[in-house]
Amino acid sequence: MFGPNSEPVTLKRDVEVILVPDGFPVTLHTDNLVYITQAMGGCYTIYFEGNLFRIGVLDADALGKEPIGKPELPEGASDEEFNRVVWDQLRTVYDPEIPINIVDLGLVYECGVSNLPGNKRYVYIEMTLTAPGCGMGDILVQDVRERVGMIPTVGKVDVELVLDPPWNQTMMSEAARLETGLL
Repeated sequence: MFGPNSEPVTLKRDVEVILVPDGFPVTLHTDNLVYITQAMGGCYTIYFEGNLFRIGVLDADALGKEPIGKPELPEGASDEEFNRVVWDQLRTVYDPEIPINIVDLGLVYECGVSNLPGNKRYVYIEMTLTAPGCGMGDILVQDVRERVGMIPTVGKVDVELVLDPPWNQTMMSEAARLETGLL
């Protein structure tokens, strides 16, 4: 399951991880030797005792890695600049089994922004999964909520998981299809 490019790491602290693809939380303990098999967007997929687990962006320090910082937004940013930062943040969320971000996978169906009082913004995202029964659905939704919520001036984020229309490979960007050998 892990190859020559996997990075062995000893956990620096106890950390709650998510079993891939089931989505069940598990606690791994300090000094466990794990292997990083994928590191994308500040999240990590690790191999430990025959299983894959996901370590979220907020727990990168358990691997001795620096957590990603908050995205930058110019003061007084226009709606266009804000939308660009939202889409950039969405591109930092990766499927834990497919090394492609959720935007290029075609999982984001809608992203809307409106203004709230006090110079805050409300972001609404409608997204889907590559497979309806994927145990990682709630994890991906939470990851989207956290990433978009990091953007300065965001006051509220709603992420709705929808399964209609069902996702299919034609929804992937051309670059993603090329990367996966589907083009």
